[in-house]
Amino acid sequence: MKDIHVLLLNYSNSTALGKALNSLNLIYHRVADITVIEENNASLKLDTPSINQEIKYITMFQNNLGKVLNDYIPQLSYEYILFLYGEDYLNSNIKNINLQLHHDQYVMTYPYTFKGELIQRPLLVKTSFLKQTDFFSRYQFPFKEAVLVAWLSRLEKSYIVNECGDFTSQTIKDSTTNTLQKLKFIEKYQYDLAQEINPPSLSVIISNYNMVQYVNTAISSCLLQTSPPEQILVIDDGSTDSSYKEIENWREFSQFKLLKKENRGKAKSLNDLLPYIETDFVVELDADDWFDPDAFSIIRNHLRIILDDVAVLYGNLRIWKQTSLDNVIYKGIKKGRIVSNKSELLSYSFPLGPRIYRTSSLKQHNGFPITEFENGRMYEDVSILNELLKESRLLYKDFTVYNVREHELSITKRKQFNWSDFIKYLD
Repeated sequence: MKDIHVLLLNYSNSTALGKALNSLNLIYHRVADITVIEENNASLKLDTPSINQEIKYITMFQNNLGKVLNDYIPQLSYEYILFLYGEDYLNSNIKNINLQLHHDQYVMTYPYTFKGELIQRPLLVKTSFLKQTDFFSRYQFPFKEAVLVAWLSRLEKSYIVNECGDFTSQTIKDSTTNTLQKLKFIEKYQYDLAQEINPPSLSVIISNYNMVQYVNTAISSCLLQTSPPEQILVIDDGSTDSSYKEIENWREFSQFKLLKKENRGKAKSLNDLLPYIETDFVVELDADDWFDPDAFSIIRNHLRIILDDVAVLYGNLRIWKQTSLDNVIYKGIKKGRIVSNKSELLSYSFPLGPRIYRTSSLKQHNGFPITEFENGRMYEDVSILNELLKESRLLYKDFTVYNVREHELSITKRKQFNWSDFIKYLD
């Protein structure tokens, strides 16, 4: 009985696609339709397909895989959808797999392994179930490879059957450090949260100004967490692009709150969020950066044991370079170091982060100082850390959960500020 619609996603070349199509002959008696979803710049249509089946090709608009899937899947009618991704193809062991899902099962996954990393990718999904769920779109992830695994992370574990057999193979894998770092990040979506004992409450504050291309990734990284924050507080600082309209789409989430003000700079914007913070600690996230999926679980584990005189917890930064609209490249990790006085703060390789503030300490100082230098629009982090150091400690721990995006739209890229002029205003 032909009851499977096959979706082949993100194949980078015709050789890999040809192997995937040829491998479908192993389950030819089940395959009803085949659709290849390709990127804008791909040209993968095969003149002589290796399977006796009509193949439909769809090009992703702006390489937005999530949106294409959300628009296309409601049109499908067969009982199952089978996904193959990138360089994957079926091997003869697929004949030993029962490609069926019982009434209380909705997703069957297959294991993808690479240099010690194990990622479960969706293989077989009930079409009726897919029509009731949505994939996040392109601007809600730092890279497109995360779309399917992040979708899995939002499902009830009882819905999923993880097949362990070796029934998929791959063409030549991309073994670069960049690919490995992306896989390490994606693997974290699969982490199970251990039961926390009296975890401290945690919120996130984000000030957005004209970051329509990136702010959705920042917000979704707060929601796709093994241990989500109690609050996600966002303020739009008078954006002139369409980012406020994009941010409004997150209002359906109960922990999310959005404010909008005229453009007054980051310090004043973050201070406008201060009265709404109800948690023990708050972490600042730039609108063009993002968190690892296990970030808040790791942060909470550190916060549980810090002493009362610690006003700020911080760690390391993972750096990515935005090379095009659709691609980021891993550059490395900037390791933090201990900062115990003003001199060490001013000689630090900025920015110090991620910055997890004790809420009471932040509120006691009425938030971020508004200095005469640029009216508080720059180095607001240094200003508040300098104030907090006068009576509290900054605590460094060796952890890496915060991702910095280097790109041309950054205000520090577009404007050059004189550091020596700024420090004149610090007490």
